[in-house]
Amino acid sequence: MSAIEIRKVQSRGDLRRFIDFHYDLYKGNEYDVPNMYSDELNTLSKDRNAAFDFCDAEYFLAYKDGRIVGRVAAIINNSANTKWGRKSVRFGWIDFIDDREVSAALLKAVEDYGHDMGMEEVVGPLGFTDLDPEGMLTEGFDQLGTMATIYNFPYYPQHIESMEGWAVDSRYLEYKLYVPDTVPEKYAKVASMIQRRYNLRVKKLTRKDVFEGGYGKKIFELVNATYSHLYGYSTLTDRQIDQYINMYFPMADLSLITCIEDAGADNRLVGVGITVPSLARALQKCRKGRLLPFGWMHVMNALKRHKTKIVDLLLVGVLPEYRNKGANALLFADLIPRYQKYGFEWGETHVELESNSSVQGQWGELQREVHKRRKCYKKKIEK
Repeated sequence: MSAIEIRKVQSRGDLRRFIDFHYDLYKGNEYDVPNMYSDELNTLSKDRNAAFDFCDAEYFLAYKDGRIVGRVAAIINNSANTKWGRKSVRFGWIDFIDDREVSAALLKAVEDYGHDMGMEEVVGPLGFTDLDPEGMLTEGFDQLGTMATIYNFPYYPQHIESMEGWAVDSRYLEYKLYVPDTVPEKYAKVASMIQRRYNLRVKKLTRKDVFEGGYGKKIFELVNATYSHLYGYSTLTDRQIDQYINMYFPMADLSLITCIEDAGADNRLVGVGITVPSLARALQKCRKGRLLPFGWMHVMNALKRHKTKIVDLLLVGVLPEYRNKGANALLFADLIPRYQKYGFEWGETHVELESNSSVQGQWGELQREVHKRRKCYKKKIEK
């Protein structure tokens, strides 16, 4: 039996091989949605990702018989550890062939790194921050993935759940939401009422609003305020916010982004819904995540010409004190007619904690189904 060799990523070439392994492993898979190579490179490069202001990380490749058979990132988010009173090393970007020696060796590399850095537990899959993909897919292997989530083969959770010492740390759901023919009556009534009673109003953005008017920053400050209580969340820094604004907004279809302001409180931003046409099929047509030579055409067809039947609900956030006032209904009352206009048939929610009933409750007026489930796992590090 061949031995598994674990090598630390030490060069730009190693990092390229680290990124490319996923494309190679999932080549031709009809459900996996590969990330863009440039996004992966920016996220994993220590000189490009602002999260390295408060994170430490190492990446590992597994070799068997001279070829790469697995990869994993070991990440320590010092900000989150301080906030939540934990000493956790995260594992993310994990992929491996169906060989239990390989998966065990990769997770052991993360554990050893965490031990050397004074950590007490391994958790994952998680990224640097809550805006990175998280949660190992455990149900829904026959469902199309999204650009914001992880797709993995069914044997991944089978491997980890067979290993001694591992337990479930958190569970997630993803919903498929069907676009209705008309705005549900409850949404329409609540939307009309709260505009009159609470002076809430819809704000549609221009690029000047985003890049010069401060709305890009306001949106991510709202994200910090609404997501701060969620599992593993670490507050986005100003550098991260600037990075995300420049990464996501230049090509965004602003008609599919809706903000809610409180006109009675100096137009305070109290809610936002960021949705995008699904890039899943377009990204599958990009060779190894590259936009050149022809991948950009498929991406632009989805983004600008809406050549897809699916809309991704990347982020829906409403300040706690405005949720009971019905601000979510105002978001959906604005967005649903736009989905109908563009011919979207259903929407894909982002990953939601199974215990987050307040988020799940906002889908109550829509036909929906849970079509994916995920888990994060944890293991205590032996001293």
